[in-house]
Amino acid sequence: MTTLHLRHLMVASAAVLLISCDSAPKDESAEAAPPPERHIPLEGQSNFRDLGGYKTTDGRTVRWRQVFRTGELGKLSDADVEKLDELKLKTMVNFLLPEEIEKHGKDRLPEGVEAVLDPITGEKSAELSMTAQDAITSGDFDKLPAEINLEIHAILMDEAKEQYARLLRRAADPANHPIAFHCSHGVHRTGTASAILLSALGVPWDTIREDYVLTNEVRKEENEETFAKLRAKVASDRGVDPESIDMTNLKAFYILEGAYIDGALEAATKEYGSMDDYIREGLGLTEEEIAALKDSLLE
Repeated sequence: MTTLHLRHLMVASAAVLLISCDSAPKDESAEAAPPPERHIPLEGQSNFRDLGGYKTTDGRTVRWRQVFRTGELGKLSDADVEKLDELKLKTMVNFLLPEEIEKHGKDRLPEGVEAVLDPITGEKSAELSMTAQDAITSGDFDKLPAEINLEIHAILMDEAKEQYARLLRRAADPANHPIAFHCSHGVHRTGTASAILLSALGVPWDTIREDYVLTNEVRKEENEETFAKLRAKVASDRGVDPESIDMTNLKAFYILEGAYIDGALEAATKEYGSMDDYIREGLGLTEEEIAALKDSLLE
């Protein structure tokens, strides 16, 4: 083989190798970083969750690590506070009543976080909450029909309009981000707030229901401990076998169903025609404010 032939062969081989490398399929999954964890485990609060990552009807996505829902934060450990500090939280909105804070303690927050106290003081919702707490404390679980969950969400849509409107306006300002909000367990007051906020961003209701019942997963261990403790207490107070205590109503109160949060949507639709109209007319948000909310929390 002549030198000229050898050169042609080497060039051709290199060209084939280059083409094969360029045409090889790329593993895009290997390049994409996994999304952040939605549930952020804390020693002192089981229900701290990120609302990011949810898709909207127009194809956008809620930004991760910008808005969180949670339960009360009075029992956080030092490690928990450090974890919240790593999230760079700026604002924490607290829907609890003063007497609830006095009973369970103030939030433990990283230095520099603005603690916004905005208690939901509606008479009917407070009455239902007290009825539920009395039933749990006394062991009279007959006072806890499953429908009470749906009813609380519906009442909150009316009685907490001012607080929810203020939450959305705070969330619309990037200067307040990351922002979080909470009640006691992160279920009723917080669950209604989450449903309204995600609706305003354009997240489908089916997704909102899924986010609502995710509480069951993250609170499962805590719920089981609660059931065992209350069953034992009621049995001891009555002097009966723990297995004889009917836990049906109590479990229905703590283990959520998507139909419960539907109470919020049904109330909005009944009074205003739709959730969108509730946000505009009931909460009084302008088109500019809704646009600002979307701009700040969607990508």
